[in-house]
Amino acid sequence: MAYFERTGPSSFRATQHVSGAWIQDTQHIAPALGLLAHAVEVDRDARRSDGLVVGRLSYDILGTVPVDEVAVDVDVLRRGRTIELVQATLSHGRRTAVLLRAWLMAPGDTAGLAGTSHQRIEPPGEMEPWDPTSVWSGGFIASAEVRRRQTEPGRAAYWVRTPLPLVADEETSRFASVAGLLDIANGMTVRADPRTVAFPNIDLTAHLFEQPRGEWIGFDTTVSMGAAGVGLTSSVLHDESGPFGTSAQVLTVRPA
Repeated sequence: MAYFERTGPSSFRATQHVSGAWIQDTQHIAPALGLLAHAVEVDRDARRSDGLVVGRLSYDILGTVPVDEVAVDVDVLRRGRTIELVQATLSHGRRTAVLLRAWLMAPGDTAGLAGTSHQRIEPPGEMEPWDPTSVWSGGFIASAEVRRRQTEPGRAAYWVRTPLPLVADEETSRFASVAGLLDIANGMTVRADPRTVAFPNIDLTAHLFEQPRGEWIGFDTTVSMGAAGVGLTSSVLHDESGPFGTSAQVLTVRPA
């Protein structure tokens, strides 16, 4: 089983493992974000062999997506020898549902400069298992294994992994698999009960200073809500070697 099955050169069918969390017959958008990252890498590797790495993923979520067949298209907006800006779109029918712009950058040897002031979180083996289906329903949430240490509502560190591949019978990179888990952050340490307050994110932007490794992805997450219907979920991203980037999701906060 996987999150998607390829049905054509640029088409994919979502499986039951993509459903939820706000509405059960629509997709949890997390796997779709991974699918777009995978498409960017496939396009890159078909065009060039110098191994550009992704430094930024910026997604705009334009609407809900049924658990159905979707189309993915990739265009290069800015070609370059060492830097490229690539756009990928996911659509259902004739409607674009998700738009990704990714900056691809030439790697180099900066090992002597490597470092960050972001604090490491405890490793997954030192955190207790937590069942996210106690808060959320849907196939995607049910597919995720989570270990979490919550400080308070809206503040937690946690690790996530999934046994499911992104695309059935197709090799995908660790990077694309990680991209397919990033959007889970908005539901892992809620400030408000999602049965009484809706707070879906309408975007996600991740900046990476290392390429992630290993089966676990860690998050050090803070959720903030303002007084005028806008919120923000901010995370420092980790693998078991330490922090490798950050992500942010702007929320539309809608009390029932």
